[in-house]
Amino acid sequence: MANNKSAKKRIQIAERNRLINKSYKSTVRTFTKKTLENCEKYKKEPNDENKNLVKTSLNKAFSLIDKAVKKNVLHKNNGANKKSKINNFVKNTLITK
Repeated sequence: MANNKSAKKRIQIAERNRLINKSYKSTVRTFTKKTLENCEKYKKEPNDENKNLVKTSLNKAFSLIDKAVKKNVLHKNNGANKKSKINNFVKNTLITK
């Protein structure tokens, strides 16, 4: 356990940052899953409404990944890999009807 005031404060700050980072990562995972679900929905029933749903969820997922990279929650290469994986899945879904 920490003995001085500054060390105790660093423990508090580290815990606060851990929870914030956990929230960012969780949100990124959630929107990735939602995008993939919307792609499956579009495969089953290809119409303009579902296509727009896929595109909006893709934009939201990209935005969240970029924010996580900007805040140093994710490494930039990790963020790029996540975006690439989602984008390839969406592209294949929209091309093959």
